[in-house]
This record gives sequence, structure tokens and C-alpha cells, in this order.
Amino acid sequence: MLDLIAENPILRVLLSVLLFAMVAVGIFFTSQAFSVRRVARSRILEATAGPRAQTLGSLRAEKVESAWLKLVNLIEERGLSLVDTKDASLRQKLVAAGYTTPHAPRVYTLIRLVLVVALPILVLVFYWAGGSSPGMVKLYFSLVIAAAMGLYFPNLFIRAKADRRQQALVNAFPDALDLMLVCVEAGLGLEAAFSRVGMEMTSSHPLLAEQFGSVVLELRAGRSHDDALRRMADRAGVEDIRAFCTLLIQSTKLGSSISQTLRTYASEMREKRRMRAEEKAHRLPVLISIPLVACMLPVMIGVLMLPAMIRVVRAMLPALHGGG
Repeated sequence: MLDLIAENPILRVLLSVLLFAMVAVGIFFTSQAFSVRRVARSRILEATAGPRAQTLGSLRAEKVESAWLKLVNLIEERGLSLVDTKDASLRQKLVAAGYTTPHAPRVYTLIRLVLVVALPILVLVFYWAGGSSPGMVKLYFSLVIAAAMGLYFPNLFIRAKADRRQQALVNAFPDALDLMLVCVEAGLGLEAAFSRVGMEMTSSHPLLAEQFGSVVLELRAGRSHDDALRRMADRAGVEDIRAFCTLLIQSTKLGSSISQTLRTYASEMREKRRMRAEEKAHRLPVLISIPLVACMLPVMIGVLMLPAMIRVVRAMLPALHGGG
């Protein structure tokens, strides 16, 4: 690989330009990080003017602090800012995928940066270890494809995980509504119903039980019902749960019966689940036809046509030999 770079002047120029671009980008991000740190440090010094109080972290805080948080804090202390410009939308996608920690967007940005740099290096190491000497065009496209994979694969992983999580919430939600309806009709309040349903669904549907448990904790901490329900809708990212939260908020404000509201909405959710099952059942023949046409149909045609072809060959060969 090094011999190829030494013998090819165009490749040497390309690598020089690539190194210059990497150094320039690194200097740019480093200068931005230092400017952000300088502004933040000046604000902190202004806010904490006077004698500096000595603060000691508790043992519990040290245990809760994860290795990822330590890593991103260490990198940002070195001068590289990991804060994304679209932090709000990125945080919403990560929360929908189940990553609710405050430092999750910084870890996501760090993983993308590492993959963008590491995958092209792995491609070069693979070529060098294999002893192959690819052309300049092949090497260029290999590095570009590897960098693009490192840039977009984390996004695809987050999206796929968020879709699986939302599908699990959608499948579990009608059962939770039935249990909540039973609890409310038995005389429990809204907070007690959320708590009881969350406890009952811990084993069968842990994701939805986690959402209900968060609502209970927020209500016990003093948050209003409207804010707690809206936050649950934002965390779940599912349209059915968002509509359910809006319905509960409106029922509470208008003073209507929550049990009747839950009964109507639970019936609608069961009907929607039945319609989704029927839709999947109706799609099944179309999906089965693809392997049927691709795998079974050629075999059936061969089995049916092979005897006729053998007869034709046996009839034509003597005629051809006799005519010759």
C-alpha cells in the first residue's frame, strides 16, 4: 500500500489534500470549542464571584455517572465540542429510541465522528493486510463509502430501534387501556390507575410499564396531570398514546366521565388492532406470491416440461442421425 502511494503522484496529492482538509476541520472545531468554553467559563466566573465553596460529590452520584458520560466530558475538556446544532430534534429521536439520558446526544455525535474516521482507516488496513494495490478510483470510492456508512449507520440504527419500540408500545396499548378502565371503574384515581397498570404490565409489556411509571413519579413529585401526560406523549412518540393523553386532558378540563372516555377509546383501540391484524392477513398472499413465483414456479415448470423435452429429443435424434 505504501509502495502504491509512493509511486502514484496523483494519489500522493489526493492524500495531501485529504490530510490538509482533516487538519483544517480539526482546527476549526477546536477553535469553536475553545470559544464556547471561554464564554461558558466567563459566565460561570461571573455567577460564582466571591469565595469558592468546596463541593464534594456523593457516592451515589459517582455510581450513577456512566463511563460514556466520563468519556464525553473528557473529550469536551480537551476542547472538542460534541453538541449538535440540531440538539432538540436529535434528543427527541434518541428519547423515542429509549436513550433518555441528558448526555445521549453527545455520545451519539461522538460515535458518528469515530465511525467516520475509523471505517476508512479500516479499509486502508484491509487493503494493506491483503497485499492488494487498488486503483485510485477504487480506493477513493472505498474511502467515501466507508465514511458515508460511518455517518449514516448510527442514524439508521436509532431509527430502527425507535420503530421497534413504538411498535411494541402500540401493540401493548389496548391491553393497558382495558386494565386502566377496570381500575377506574373500581374507584381508583388516575394516578393510582397508572401505578396499578404499570405494576401489572411490568413482565408482559415493560416499555409501556416504564412510561406509566414515569407518569406516576412525575405526579408524585408535584407535576400537574396535564404536563405529566404531555411529557409521556412526547417520550413515547406514538400517535395513539398522544391522542389518549389529549383525550384525558380534555376530559379532566371539561369534567366529563373518565371511565366513559376510557371505555370509548379502549373500544376504538381494540378495533384498530383488529384492523391492523386484518391488514397484515390480507397482505400475506401478496408476500407469499414472491417466493412462490421465484422458487416454486420454476421447479414446477421444469418438472412438467422435462418429460416433454425428453420425448422431443428422443424423437428428433434418430431423425437427425438418419438424415446425416
